[in-house]
Amino acid sequence: MKRTVFALARYRDVPAAAGFLSTAFGFIPHEVSNNHAEMLVGDDMIMLGEGEPDGPGIYVAVDDPDTHHDRALAAGATITMELVEQPYGSREYACKDPEGNAWFFGTYRP
Repeated sequence: MKRTVFALARYRDVPAAAGFLSTAFGFIPHEVSNNHAEMLVGDDMIMLGEGEPDGPGIYVAVDDPDTHHDRALAAGATITMELVEQPYGSREYACKDPEGNAWFFGTYRP
């Protein structure tokens, strides 16, 4: 399958962000340089670019949000929404990475 849409998050320190995302969230580094990185998330990819963190955030579907939450917390993520059962059937949580980007993880798959 040829990808055409990529989530993008901006970071002041791209290599450090790639390391955190790998440790905290289990993303797999595909390519990492000083100002750009590509992280594999299942069959999808998230790009990291150099710049000021901003934006509405990124949602990633996971099979076990409880274990994922604990891993992220242990790696230093700031939990902004504790695990919750949503009315639309998803169990999810939200957090911020060390540079302030918002991440949302849950079982909902559109």
